[in-house]
Order: sequence, then C-alpha cells, then structure tokens
Amino acid sequence: MPNPLLLEPSPTLATARLILRTPAPGDGPQVFEAVAESLQNLRRYLASLPWVAAEPSVEASEIFCRNAHANFHARKDFPYLMLEADTARLVGVCGLHRPEWNTPKLEVGYWCRTSALGNGYVTEAVQAVCAHGFERLAAARLEILADRENLPSRRVAERCGFVLEGTLRSERRDPHGSLRDTCIYSRLRDER
Repeated sequence: MPNPLLLEPSPTLATARLILRTPAPGDGPQVFEAVAESLQNLRRYLASLPWVAAEPSVEASEIFCRNAHANFHARKDFPYLMLEADTARLVGVCGLHRPEWNTPKLEVGYWCRTSALGNGYVTEAVQAVCAHGFERLAAARLEILADRENLPSRRVAERCGFVLEGTLRSERRDPHGSLRDTCIYSRLRDER
C-alpha cells in the first residue's frame, strides 16, 4: 500500500442527480440548516451518531467543515456534501471514514436531511463514494455500521451490495444508558 498522502482522492464526485464535494470553509451555514432540520430523525440513533447529541450551531457546523477540509487533504477522512446538481441544495453528507491503511479499509457513513428523504439520494451517493473508495483509495474492504433498529440505513447498505456479516449485541450505549446492537455490513473490492 502506498503512503496515503500519495493517493489522489477526488474532491468532487458527480452522479446523475448529485454533486458530491468535500466541505470547505464557509459551508457551515448550509450544513447547520440541514442538521437543524433533521435533528429529531438523527437523534433516534444517538449511539451511532454521538455528534448529534450537542445542540447544533452555525459555529459548530463551520468547525466541522474546516476540520473535514483539513482531514481530507491529510488523508484522514473523506466526507462529501451531497448537493442536488440542479439547485445546489445540501441534501446530506456521505463519506469514507476511519481509514485503516494496512488493510486498507474504510467505513462508509451517511445521513440525509429530513426534507430530502425517500428520493434515493443516499443510495446514489453511497454507490459513488464506494466506487471512489475502491478505485482511488485502493480499498480492499468497505464497511457500514448501522444500529440494528435503523432500518432505512440498513436498506441502503443492502441496496448498495453490502453483505451483513453479523450483529454486535449490546455493543454500545446511547446517551440515556440503553444498550444498542450494531449491524456490520461489508463489501469487498472483488464484489463490485
């Protein structure tokens, strides 16, 4: 595996209906708007999404965007804003996270703003970032971790060709102390 700094991930990906691009300084207000709109839905799975426990703010969203921008260039994280191609409206975030370069493997993560749910945007974005992970980041394995009760997230994994490897029972606690199960899905490079 080459040094990750020598990899050339693309800062922009395009699908039939979406432009996926890395967050940049100044994107905080639109990220905040999407998070604030979607907070109730996102907080249903706090054990998997601990970052939504805090109250959202434009400042916190801007910090996320600036950290994401820096981490992308350092090859530590690869988040993409999901923008409608015809309107540039932010409909969610999808990315490749927690790289383990020795394998190499990455975790696929995603969320969609509430008003854009049900349009297939997440599936479209996941397919694009997975292709990018295999082609440009030399991934041998991609994983999706989803709360067992998060059926929409699990359906996305299945639609995108991921295989359920197993369920980690009582694997994490949500902020209220309840134990949660985590489903682990994977897709290998040769399964494309």
